[in-house]
Amino acid sequence: MKGLFRRFRSLPLRSRLALLVAAAVAFAVAAVSVTCWFIVQGKLYDELNNELQSSANRPQGGKLVSTISNCNGSEVDPSGQSPTDAGGFRAQFESYLQVVTADGESCVASVSPGKIEVAGSDTDFAKNPVAGHGTFRDGTDTKGNPVRVLTVPLMISNPDGTTTIIKDAATMYAVPLKGTNATLNELALVLLLVGGIGVLGAGAAGLWVARAGLRPVDKLTETVEHVARTEDLTVRIPVEGNDEIARLSESFNSMTASLASSRELQQQLIADAGHELRTPLTSLRTNIELLTRSEETGRPIPPADRKALLASVTAQMTELAALIGDLQTLSRSDEAHAGDRVEVVALQDTVEAALRRARLRGPELTITADLEPWFVRAEPSALERAIVNILDNAVKFSPPGGTVDVGLHAGELSVRDHGPGIPTDELPHVFDRFWRSPDARALPGSGLGLSIVARTVQQAGGEVSLRPAEDGGTIATVRLPGAPAAPPELP
Repeated sequence: MKGLFRRFRSLPLRSRLALLVAAAVAFAVAAVSVTCWFIVQGKLYDELNNELQSSANRPQGGKLVSTISNCNGSEVDPSGQSPTDAGGFRAQFESYLQVVTADGESCVASVSPGKIEVAGSDTDFAKNPVAGHGTFRDGTDTKGNPVRVLTVPLMISNPDGTTTIIKDAATMYAVPLKGTNATLNELALVLLLVGGIGVLGAGAAGLWVARAGLRPVDKLTETVEHVARTEDLTVRIPVEGNDEIARLSESFNSMTASLASSRELQQQLIADAGHELRTPLTSLRTNIELLTRSEETGRPIPPADRKALLASVTAQMTELAALIGDLQTLSRSDEAHAGDRVEVVALQDTVEAALRRARLRGPELTITADLEPWFVRAEPSALERAIVNILDNAVKFSPPGGTVDVGLHAGELSVRDHGPGIPTDELPHVFDRFWRSPDARALPGSGLGLSIVARTVQQAGGEVSLRPAEDGGTIATVRLPGAPAAPPELP
């Protein structure tokens, strides 16, 4: 059975659908055919039973009864008897009539075409005949022909109009089943032929329906194979209707569009990273070549210039390390970035830690803070780094002796500087990777800080935005979902 099931599973989908449709129709046709055959059989047998019962309701003739005393298995001679004297059996078909005694002896009337084989139920009934009762059964005559048998009490009509049941005897009526069985056999053959044709037609129809229904799947398969072969993610499948196939096509189109966008972003990231790495690497190479040439030629570099070169090399190395760290942060997937490290964080404490680092980087600036308690779900280190990046931008663009205002109220963190601000046409690009304002290209940085901020805040379920301040400068706003009090236990 398991091997058959495995072979079925190995068939093409359209073949399996056709077989399932054919099997379902075959089952339905078989159930209807069998039900129809038994109904017709019951109707035919009811007709035979009614005919037999109608004849058995008439009392038998006295001359037939008088022969029971010398019944020895030979036929009874009913000469001179009227049809009523012969038993009153007036059926419109060939019929059997005989009397059976309690000891199994039987007497056959001359009108009977043959002798019925006596069964144990017939003799049992003859021993205890009951008026108004009878037993039906299927039997055979002595020639082996099938017959329908009715055994009833043997009754005679009295002159006064009453009837008397003869003890230890019964009358057996029977009709041949040859015609009935022939009709049932013909019906079975017709049902078998019609059912077979229906099953074949259902199989053909199922195969046609499977081919028509799976045609969109074939197109989808061809498209998938084309994409796998050529890696062309611009291919789209035409969507028709709103059924499951249409939904599958829409999902595939959405998937290829996402993959194409991801590939473009990846290529853009590689190109931007290469561009950003080229500048510090070029500067670092130039400085190292100068130091190397000085050593090879024996012409020492003045101490002040040598110190400046080494400081430049150190700065370029630091910039490269920061850029590589930012690239690693952005290259991690959302799941790997957040993972199981997400926990309840006191945002005010994280902002305080970031403020301490910002004050070290801008000791000449005045940084004010007004922080209210707020607890959020986030990765602590990533959240602190995002806030540090925002504060670094404020410190970087603030004029000497300027002020940076930081506030945290009802889950909204605002950082306001008094620098030159960001032009309105540049605001849509501030969170793009490697994007830097033309005015800020001379300043240190990789252009990845705000990208990391946007990603971290989005992973925590919040929003981040930048907008110009009314009297100059820029306001960075971070909104994070949370609560003013920590939950009793970690989720």
